Amino acid sequence: MTGPSTSPDSRLASLREALPTLRVSVHVADRIAYARDLWPGGQLEKLAGRFAPEPPLCVVWPTDRSELVRLVAWARERGTALVPFGAGSGVCGGTTAGAGKVIVDLKLMDSVVRIEPQNNLVRAQAGILGWHLEDRLNEEGLTLGHFPSSLMCSTLGGYLATRSAGQCSSMYGKIEDMVVSMEVVAGTGEVIETGRDMGGGLGPDWTQLFVGSEGALGFITEGTLKVHPAPEHRVMHGYGFERVSAGCEAIRRLMQAGLRPAVVRLYDEFDSVLARSGAEKGSEADSLLERITGQVKGRGALPWLKRRAMQVALSRPEIANRVVDELAPMVSADGCLCVIGWEGDRRMVDAQARLGHEELMRSGARDLGEEPGWHWLRRRYAVSYKQSKLFTSGAFVDTMEVASTWNRLMDLYEGVRKAIAPFAFVMAHFSHAYPEGCSIYFSFAGSASDPVEARMRYERLWSAALAAATRAGGTISHHHGVGRSKAHFMTEEHGNSMLLLRTLKSTFDPDTIMNPGVLGVGASGAP
Repeated sequence: MTGPSTSPDSRLASLREALPTLRVSVHVADRIAYARDLWPGGQLEKLAGRFAPEPPLCVVWPTDRSELVRLVAWARERGTALVPFGAGSGVCGGTTAGAGKVIVDLKLMDSVVRIEPQNNLVRAQAGILGWHLEDRLNEEGLTLGHFPSSLMCSTLGGYLATRSAGQCSSMYGKIEDMVVSMEVVAGTGEVIETGRDMGGGLGPDWTQLFVGSEGALGFITEGTLKVHPAPEHRVMHGYGFERVSAGCEAIRRLMQAGLRPAVVRLYDEFDSVLARSGAEKGSEADSLLERITGQVKGRGALPWLKRRAMQVALSRPEIANRVVDELAPMVSADGCLCVIGWEGDRRMVDAQARLGHEELMRSGARDLGEEPGWHWLRRRYAVSYKQSKLFTSGAFVDTMEVASTWNRLMDLYEGVRKAIAPFAFVMAHFSHAYPEGCSIYFSFAGSASDPVEARMRYERLWSAALAAATRAGGTISHHHGVGRSKAHFMTEEHGNSMLLLRTLKSTFDPDTIMNPGVLGVGASGAP
């Protein structure tokens, strides 16, 4: 190994010599653009003037497995860290670069290798966008059933690397339930087929070791996944519950009765107001503040009054949260909105929708008809590629997804909400429900006197919220991954199990070149 102290020019020259056909960019615009994902902490850094404090050495675009194998060999020799990059829509600092690192964009490896309708399987390369993969399957009358709200700006490799969940996970499962096998180029340069591709054979199936590994063990290059017939029929419906606890209990009973809705979404009191108003996900906090400030509209002097009202509301979040706690139950007679959706074979859908409706009504639901469900479905992708307007007004907005078993769910909700409340205005919805438990998706918005103070407040918020989640017996991530932003809490949650993760890291990446810092292993890499 030559070592990382070698000059940048020398390493670039050796890279071009070792891989003469590899597309490489050292352009400053590319290096800045690829320096971060969409982690809001990175956005706060940019507002503070740190656009790319440690830009990568370069950005490369491999086109096949052999180039990746040779790239790994070069990186081991030169002691250079490699950071896998999909579409850049992650929100946990999982692809944060650093001085001397090489960003490896896999989007040129975007082919559908094969579709096997008879076996309900698809094999595809990691760089394919989720939207394009779904389109290709739809042409064959199939669906993956994986619909994250970032479907248009996220990749298959990203799903596998972060244990992604789609909006229909209650029916189809998360990505780890769908994947059969993967091809991985490990940090040793070895090419590993993790499973047996449903073809039998002996030996261990290492698939789940690499699902959720966030590039810390190697590059995920291809995956074989289960697919399903595209749904021929869909039923969407809305229900109201007096309180969020009543809605959670109803969903638990629904799932444990053996019914499998495709969509399950329960909004807490204030989030229900926004869901009914048609607020786009990703700009929920913007609409939230419009509600707080009385929806000040117009031209001339009124916009600055609205912005000032936002700043005042966010500078005293503990008061805003207390006011909402007291007033939200009175905002709507329908209470907490719950959206339930069913899809698949017409006869099965109609039967399950009828049984599910009966179960929910027995649980005290109020029937709101079909429109709330269809309203949500029409706007299901109005999301991730739209950065919140709040960042430009000196505030911050973010989301946090945690999960727990049913018996701990309300403690998790109350604990995390209480931890966030002193730092930001907070609301939540419950989704990704399973027989064993459910995920909670918190959205919050905060402000400070200047970008430096905003970043400090943001960090204190996350530390308090993650600690509260751990105390309540919840997990610190359900489907966004860990990245670097949550890495410092991995030991808190997993304890001695981190020894196993470190052993895997040293086995598959002995030189610590693969995305060091994610998952709390390798170099600190804290963003």
